[in-house]
Parts: sequence; C-alpha cells; structure tokens
Amino acid sequence: MSTTANTSSDAISRSMIELLEKADPTVANIMSEEGVRQATTLELIASENHVSSAVMHTMGSWMTNKYAEGYPGARYYGGCEYYDQVENLARDRAKELFNCGFANVQPHCGANANIAAFMALLSPGDRVLSLPIKSGGHLSHGLKPNFSGTFFEIHDYDLDPETELLDYDAIEKLAHEVRPQLIICGYSAYPRTIDFARFRAIADSVDAYLMADIAHIAGLVAAGVHPSPFPHAHVVTTTTHKTLRGPRGGLVLSDDEEIAKKVDRKVFPGSQGGPLMHMVAAKAVAFHEALQPSFKTYSQAVVDNAKALAEALVGHGYRLCSGGTDNHLMLVDLQPRDAELTGADAEQWLESAGIITNKNGIPNDPRPPRVTSGLRLGTPALTTRGLGPSEMVEVAALLDRVMGSGGDESTCAAVREEVRALCERFPLPH
Repeated sequence: MSTTANTSSDAISRSMIELLEKADPTVANIMSEEGVRQATTLELIASENHVSSAVMHTMGSWMTNKYAEGYPGARYYGGCEYYDQVENLARDRAKELFNCGFANVQPHCGANANIAAFMALLSPGDRVLSLPIKSGGHLSHGLKPNFSGTFFEIHDYDLDPETELLDYDAIEKLAHEVRPQLIICGYSAYPRTIDFARFRAIADSVDAYLMADIAHIAGLVAAGVHPSPFPHAHVVTTTTHKTLRGPRGGLVLSDDEEIAKKVDRKVFPGSQGGPLMHMVAAKAVAFHEALQPSFKTYSQAVVDNAKALAEALVGHGYRLCSGGTDNHLMLVDLQPRDAELTGADAEQWLESAGIITNKNGIPNDPRPPRVTSGLRLGTPALTTRGLGPSEMVEVAALLDRVMGSGGDESTCAAVREEVRALCERFPLPH
C-alpha cells in the first residue's frame, strides 16, 4: 500500500482501511490510493462534490443489511421499524428543504427518478419537448438509446445560436407546433438562471406537464440562491449529490397529490425493487446538513466562486458559453484561446497536473462528443474544501499554464506540486 495514504487522515478512515487490509488487501490498496487522489487533487467536475464524514459513514453502515420493499407502514418484509423511521425522516426533511408537499427518497439515482416521473406522467409514445444533450440537456431527457428516447417521441428545443441562452419565445412557438404532453427544463451544462414561471406558462398554454430536473442546481435551490421550480413545476426530479452535497442517489418531489400517488407506484413497484436503505439514511443526514444556516452560506460561496473563476478565465483569453455564469458551473469554449486545443486533450493534461475536469461539447460544437471543443467546470467541490474567490484566480492561472503549455510534461509536473500544496492548505472536510 502507498505510504502516502498513511498521511491522508483527512481523506481516509484509517479504521476502515485497517479492517480492509485484513479482509481484502487488494481492495484496501485501491481505496487507499483513491483516498489519496481525492485529498491531493482539485475537483472541478461540476457534478461532483465531497460529502461529510457523517454522510459517508452512514452509507457504510448496518442499514445496508435489510430489505425494505414498499413504503413506511406498508413493507413487504418484517423488521422494518427503524427503516420506516429513517425514511419518514428523509421525506419530511426533503419536503422542508424544498418547500413542497411530497417527496419520494427511494430512487437509486437521478435517471431512476426521471424514469419514475416519465412513467407517472406519460404513456409510451407521448411527445416530450426537451433540450438535447448536445446543447446542455441530459441523456435521460430524450437521447435515443436511453429509455426516454426509446419509449417516447422526443422533440428538441434549442438555445439561441447567438446568445447561447434559452429562447423562451422560440420554445413557446415550438411547443404550440409540437403540442407535447411533457416539457422538461433543468440541465447538465447550462450556466444561467432558469425561468421556471415562464416554462410553466408555456406548458399551460399547450396543456402539458412541466418537469424540472434540478439535479445540478438542487443545493442552490434549497439554499435560496437560485429560484425554485415550486410552485411552477408539476414534478421535480433531482440527484442528492452535486450541489446538494449528499450521497449519490435520486429524489422526486411534487405538490400535486394525484401525481404523488402515481410517482410512488412508479418508483415501487414500477421501476425499482428494494430501496437502498443505507443511502436513504445518508440522504436524511445530508438533508439535515442542508437545512442548517451554514449551507446557505456555502451555496452562496459556490456561486461567488464560479463567478470569480469565470472572470479569471476570461482574463486569460478563454470564451465562456453564454458569456458567463449565474450558478455553479461554466462551459469553457477553448477554441478562441487555441483553435487546435480539444476538450479531450485539456482534460488529460489537467488530470496529469492534479486538476480534475471533464471535456464537454459546446453549443454547435464541430467536434464529436468524445473529443469536444470545451470543458465544463464547476465550483461545488472546491468550495466545500474552503477555497474562495482569491483561490479561484489562482486555479484559473494553473489551468491556463497547463493548457497553454500544450500539456508539456515539466509544466504539468510543476503545477502538480502547486496543486498538492494548495490541497494541503485546504484539506478535505472531516
């Protein structure tokens, strides 16, 4: 096992690793090395974050030992008294967090939450209007190989080609042409505020349901630093990680009692069997954390850091899609800085320097999805570590040094050491 792992107590539970060293040294080594990687690198993937130790250890608890198919008070197995209690707690906290009347905390992930919502609202073959993945949508919103593109008739609205912003007038016009049964808003790579009220008006004008997938901005919504989809959306889906800083999982929310009943049936038994109760318990812990005043401070810092990083990158000659950011992420167009630079190359070079990013297509990207002309960057994880706006300026300079060098090995090695030093200044949370 790496000796470096022994110095990374902030990132690795030594008791867990010591137990694994005896039971399965191979897995222990892999986990130890991953702990070191997380502790010594800068995480700029917009969809990732660092959970608290309380959330992490709840996931790895004896709550994993039990089947609890069904819902509180109506299980298909005995011995579920405490599972009922923790699921009710998670549901109540989610409803308080998002100021809504219904929460299903059982979906295993965001895509599963979307499956349940589609099944609750639609019949196979119904028309759906959504933003395509090439413009910042999600694969579960209509990509052909996905369940959404397989069982439903998907129609795309798109961004304004000049501003790269949502064009609500164009969306409304298209909605009247398509007459969809469902309109989806909420995205994976859209850096601007979403006007949920306008979307609801469009949906009402064609008698469609409105579904808001807030997986990326859920934490910002919960903290009040991004407008809420309630009371506008008929159903809201989200993940519980990303900006919400909880375990990896899904969540469905609504204020409509009839839709709520349908969602429950479509989660179980419609699309899942036994819930992962250790994850439900961890969701309850994360929701409790998000209900604290400190989470609002954190979420505002995420947005402030994103703006600072965006401004610093512009200062280095990079173009930001839509011209900036209102939330936690930005989409960086690499072409104006270097016409030959691809997102795939930038991602690889930056990882060698200890900076973790993901390549991402930009609107009307001339390159294929595995290459891309852009990077998607986000600030949730860096903010969790305690970095602030001044450090965002420092991070932008490190990014530019690596990409500007064309991946030069000596430059990447030098930046890697600076990244390690920055991580020591801002260790992972306990």
